[in-house]
Parts: sequence; C-alpha cells; structure tokens
Amino acid sequence: MAIFRGAGVAIVTPMYDDGKVNYDKLGELIEFQIANGTDAIIICGTTGESSTLTHGEHLQAIHYTIEKAAKRIPVIAGTGSNCTETAIMLSKEAASYGADALLLVTPYYNKATQKGLIAHYTAIANEVPDTPIIMYNVPSRTGCNLQPATVVSLAKNVKNIVGIKAASGDLSQIAKMMSMADGCLELYSGNDDQVLPILSLGGLGVISVLSNVAPRQTHDMVMKFLEGDTAGAAKIQLDAIPLISALFCEVNPIPVKTALNLMGMEVGPLRMPLTEMEDANKEVLKKAMKDFGITLA
Repeated sequence: MAIFRGAGVAIVTPMYDDGKVNYDKLGELIEFQIANGTDAIIICGTTGESSTLTHGEHLQAIHYTIEKAAKRIPVIAGTGSNCTETAIMLSKEAASYGADALLLVTPYYNKATQKGLIAHYTAIANEVPDTPIIMYNVPSRTGCNLQPATVVSLAKNVKNIVGIKAASGDLSQIAKMMSMADGCLELYSGNDDQVLPILSLGGLGVISVLSNVAPRQTHDMVMKFLEGDTAGAAKIQLDAIPLISALFCEVNPIPVKTALNLMGMEVGPLRMPLTEMEDANKEVLKKAMKDFGITLA
C-alpha cells in the first residue's frame, strides 16, 4: 500500500522574529493544509530549513507534527544527513514517535559513491525496519546523484526502502529508473513544474513546495490526472508555471516563506545564511500569486 497518493506538502518551519521555532504557527499551517485537501505532511525537509535546525528543534518539530496531524493524514519525517550515524539517530527517534515514513536525502557535500549510497541507505533502513523509507534525489542541492540501478537495487533488496522523491529534473533518468524498477518503487515528483510528466511515468504524487501556498490546486492537479482527467490536470499544471517559477527564482525556501507572509500567514523570517527576498523578485512573486488566484493580505 502506497504511503500516500496525491500532493504532500514540504511544509515550512515557521519562526518568531528572534529566530526560534514557532510551534503554534506550525500547528496552524498543518490545520490549513489538512482543511485544503493536502494528502501528506513532509516535515523537516529542505523547505523546512532542516539544515539550520538543531537536532533538538528538528526532532521536536517532527514530534509536534505527528501529534498535531493525529493520523488524519500521513506524516513523513525528513531525517537525512550526510553523516550516516546522525541519519540513523534522527530516523530512530522519528520512528519511535510514529512517523508514517521517512524521507532521506542523499549525503550532501561528502558526495558518496554509488557503493557508498547503497551502504548508507541500507544501514539506516536496517535500524528502522518497520518504517517505510523514501529516498530523495536532488543533485542540484547535494552534488550527488542516485543512479537508476542504485535506486532499483535498494528498492528490491531492502524491504522498507519503498520509494523515491525524484528531483533530478532529468526525465530520461526517471523513465529509465521506472523501467528497471518493474513496479517495485513508489515514485513522487520533487519538482512542482514536472508533476504531470512524472505522474505519466508511474508517479503517485508530488512532494511539493507549491502546496504551501496552493494546497487545494496542487491536490486537485494530481487527483485529476490519477482519475483520468488529463486535460484538467494539465491546465492546473500549466497555469501554475509562472507561480512555480517565482517560487524558485531565489533559493528555496526564501520565496515560499515570503509568499506565506504575503498571504498573512506570519511564518516569520529565515535563518542565515538564507536572507530576505530581493524587492524586485518579491514583486514578480506577488503578481504570480495574484494571477493564480491567491489572495494577498
């Protein structure tokens, strides 16, 4: 059974002006997402600024989200690290809290070989044998690319490695991977501008930045496709392209946090080294949001 089908939100981590995590606001965002049809919450991913959270904040955010969601929709915890032991620690804690699945990014900066990636993922999976794992391939962030043969080997040989968030941008690579997988892999788009192409290759949904600001539309786009309304799904995908471009015109999550603040969500600032959005880019974002039907505060 798939972890989820549809649109999962890679949710932001809201903060107070002093930079501390705002858990009350996180709760409001979770309720907003559930009320607007989001199919899963992905907590402490890239969009959640996981790289600048302390381990304590990271784990508290995961625990809080699991408790708040209360099994209404799945919670997928981002527990990846470039240190295998750290990833094991985070994964075991998240599993003990009742996470429905784990999202594990490839090791960044130290750039493991394919042999190293197999060892890394296998070691983590063996420590949380009852918790499903989604691998996360985003070479533009990590400098490390999970090759199709590596992905398929892990999915076939490690029982709880079940899926991948594909954010390489390389549709040919994804197609090759799914051809080799022969049904053993749950595929999720990691790029909001490629949701439909990836669904057409056997994808089950998207782990989305766009869903932070347009949860209903993102959910509807995926479900229309899965239910056979490809024209309706394509219209939402294409109409969203200017907004998606604006949400990635600066490093994620700078624009999406800006967008939420423009909506009056009051998610607060970013942690350095991320900085506030350039004024010119903010104006482009505002226009794209309005054109997509999003009300600004």
